[in-house]
Amino acid sequence: MPAGVPIALPLIAMLTEDVHRPVRPVRILTTGGTIAMSGSEGAVPDLDADALMQAVPGLERFAGLEAQSLMNKPSAHLTLEDQLMVCRLARDLARQGFGVVVTHGTDTLEETAMLSDVLHDADAPIVFTGAIRPASAPGADGPANLVDAVSVAASVAAAGLGTVVVFGGEIHHARCARKTDTTSLVAFSSPQVGPLGRVTEGYPTIWSRVPRNLPVDPVQLDKRVVIVPTYSGDQGLLARAVVSTAPHGVVLGTLGGGHLAPELLDLWAEQAGRIPVVAYCRPERGTLLTTTYRYRASERDLRDSGIIPGGFLSPQAIRMKLLACLSAGLDIADIRFRFRQDDS
Repeated sequence: MPAGVPIALPLIAMLTEDVHRPVRPVRILTTGGTIAMSGSEGAVPDLDADALMQAVPGLERFAGLEAQSLMNKPSAHLTLEDQLMVCRLARDLARQGFGVVVTHGTDTLEETAMLSDVLHDADAPIVFTGAIRPASAPGADGPANLVDAVSVAASVAAAGLGTVVVFGGEIHHARCARKTDTTSLVAFSSPQVGPLGRVTEGYPTIWSRVPRNLPVDPVQLDKRVVIVPTYSGDQGLLARAVVSTAPHGVVLGTLGGGHLAPELLDLWAEQAGRIPVVAYCRPERGTLLTTTYRYRASERDLRDSGIIPGGFLSPQAIRMKLLACLSAGLDIADIRFRFRQDDS
């Protein structure tokens, strides 16, 4: 056997152990959702932070782990004020060097996670997780998701990632994550880029990274942003109804790779001179095109109209980012710049 091998094997083992060793303390913030629900005749909110931690084996290996109950709501009941409070607190803890785990209902988890990523400006990660099955159900998935989330929040590999979603053993960036299945234990996916990594045997592996959002810091979410879809034969009834309410911003659905009926494009181009109108494409994979088509109201006309391309982001993600930007006082030019990275 070569002389170096007996030395190399212990060294590899030591390096592997160092990579897996937790490098920062973790704080868990609980907000409710299925992960904190139980019941034999229909799940209802039940477990606070202490009860949730006591019900999850495997957390004891994380020294100094602490949990705090912020609220106990189904995520469909969360207000914008709730979401902003959670995200600002998580951001402030990350600034102090804590890895942060937020347990959250899955219905709106991707929206709160996106808001968190827009506010997040620290190196320590913020990790969102939840459950599909209530704590009282056979095969409840919440405990495994929570242990995985804490392992990511404590890891050296997650430094600088921003906000991520950990669910079903997969790690997704908040900008890309969508709930794509109502009942699967792997309920979240990233249709455009796939997962950033996985958690295997309790330890995370990161394969890729997504550029961070430029942070903003709104003190309240006091603007109105409306999502307006489109469809075949759209005569603009919904569009004109939304315009009549004088929103501060609009998230605009387009067909294919950025196409609209000509009359609709005219209507939204006029609005885009007054308020930010950010467009998304209806397919969940893909992005807004640039030069493929030249017919009227295709992607070329859309991009020349003043409407802001939202790139690969989902309408939900665009809404939270636009809401935060508007509430922080950014103008249309600043907002256009902030969305440019999503359109590249």
